[in-house]
Amino acid sequence: MECATKFAAELAGAIDIQVPSIDRPFGLHLWPIFNVFYKHATGQNATDFEFVYGKTPIGTLQVAGSLIVAYYAIIFGGYFLMKNVSAFKLKFLFQLHNLMLTLISGGLLVLFLEELIPTLYNHGIFYAICNHSGGWTKPLVTLYYLNYLTKFVELLDTVFLVVKKKPLTFLHCYHHGATALLCYTQLIGNTAVSWVPITLNLFVHVVMYWYYFQSARGVRVWWKQWITRLQILQFIIDLGFVYFASYTYFTSTYWPEIPNAGQCAGEEFAAFAGCGILSSYLLLFISFYIATYKKSGKTAAKKAVTNGDIAVDPKFSQDVINSVNGKANGAKKNGSVRSRKA
Repeated sequence: MECATKFAAELAGAIDIQVPSIDRPFGLHLWPIFNVFYKHATGQNATDFEFVYGKTPIGTLQVAGSLIVAYYAIIFGGYFLMKNVSAFKLKFLFQLHNLMLTLISGGLLVLFLEELIPTLYNHGIFYAICNHSGGWTKPLVTLYYLNYLTKFVELLDTVFLVVKKKPLTFLHCYHHGATALLCYTQLIGNTAVSWVPITLNLFVHVVMYWYYFQSARGVRVWWKQWITRLQILQFIIDLGFVYFASYTYFTSTYWPEIPNAGQCAGEEFAAFAGCGILSSYLLLFISFYIATYKKSGKTAAKKAVTNGDIAVDPKFSQDVINSVNGKANGAKKNGSVRSRKA
């Protein structure tokens, strides 16, 4: 009781509301409120966090890699074991999982925006993506790390698919494991441009996990096909910033005679990882979009969307799964989508 009273008092003392401004974009100062929760959970202030290789949890390539390998072993092993087992519904847990990730993504997003908006307004976009003082401040590093941890929570998406006996696609399985690895490489690579793909991804995840939460409740959402388009747009913007930051780094470091905007913070391996993984995402999601919404024909795609067969992630019909895996889809005479040989 005393602990709860102390927590409530600290939380009340952290509330500071002013007129919204550039330095206080939401009026309510969010960081002190977040810090109260963070301090009670970890015993230290959020701004005191330091990512230390080998000491911070999941802070080495061996640990992160082992968790990713374990993820693939669990989902493929579980997929095999579930062949002779009835599917689990887990409706409440699935709803809770998606609602939790919606709230976490939204909370991290507004904290990022509170930190970034003053920097962008006062110093400009180049400073924010290429200078450690702009894109690698102590509060941002704390948020980068928390975002990194959520990537391992999101691996449960696939576990739900397995126990519910839903089909697994290469796109889904690759994307989840690769994203955890991507966030790790940028975290240890001190990449100042990291906030661009992270904030865009958080926004997409607010929309996506809210859709899954509503879908699990039985609510039909008409705009679900737009999630794929939103993800494709996200990767296009990501790559524009990441390619620019990488070009700026390499030209200013190795070929200064080539026109460039100046120096850009980050490590070379992080640049290669970011460009490679994000480029693969764009290609895979475009392929998914074409296979799902174009090759099947406008009529079949519209019917599949109307019937609730098509979604951005692999929580959809076997026909769409086949199209993503490279099997061309056609339409049956009665108008439904079917698989056929190319």
